Amino acid sequence: MAREAGPLQGRTAVVTGAARGLGEGLAVRLAERGAKVALLGREESSLARVRERLPTDSSCWEVDVTDDARMAEVAAEVRDRLGPPSVVVANAGVAEGGPFPESDPAVWRRVIEVNLVGSAVTARAHLPSLFETRGYFLQVASLASIGAAPMMSAYCASKAGVESFAHALRAELAHRRVGVGIAYINWTDTDMVRDVDAHAVLRELRGHMPPPARRVYPVAHVAGRLVRAIERRRPTVYVPSWMRATQLVRVAMPPVVTMVSRRELPRLAAVRPFEPTGLLGPGGLADTRAPRPSA
Repeated sequence: MAREAGPLQGRTAVVTGAARGLGEGLAVRLAERGAKVALLGREESSLARVRERLPTDSSCWEVDVTDDARMAEVAAEVRDRLGPPSVVVANAGVAEGGPFPESDPAVWRRVIEVNLVGSAVTARAHLPSLFETRGYFLQVASLASIGAAPMMSAYCASKAGVESFAHALRAELAHRRVGVGIAYINWTDTDMVRDVDAHAVLRELRGHMPPPARRVYPVAHVAGRLVRAIERRRPTVYVPSWMRATQLVRVAMPPVVTMVSRRELPRLAAVRPFEPTGLLGPGGLADTRAPRPSA
């Protein structure tokens, strides 16, 4: 018996940070649901490898999500080659860890630019097509959007920013029949998270989270949940589901984090001095003047 066509069949979907990790997982799941996928990222050979895996007519573009002009060019090329997108996923992101006073200003700024500014550039480039298709924009956020953590100031600031950006965009575009969703995800088994665990201090800090909050989830599981949310045009999706409850207690989270940090940070610093990590994940290049976003 033939499988009934789903809402993504024959549609065009754009995924940033698609060369690996969650972006790759999303591209695979979207293509399995019948979507043509435009894969955007900074690693051309890896993007091509992902494209070859996809069962639908898909294409890839090497592009920096913070480059307004090139992102606009890519949006036009996506439209010409695959058709106007019905789905756009702002997934590209990088992180850095360590004490803020010793952080490299260029690295700190790059995290904000890729995660927050890059998401806005992605939306701006593809909104004309989403207006036409009455499509759906999914912003990948984080538990860090709800509760900030020490030693991750740039990442937390950027993810809080994308949450606010998506809320504002949803209200602004509601009358245009464009849906805007926010994906709140926790630890996912990507290169970025593995890099976090490679640094003793960050690994210790994660270890002090409650057991459910420090669990790492497979990419395929997270991507599958996000694609189901895309098909249903959900305003929010939480992976894992318990994260939804954190919205009810988010006002209480900063004092709790401060209390734990006041006790644990001196102990950890006595064992090993805190040092900046640089960019985490595939974007962790030595040249911080133009590091590549993680995919």
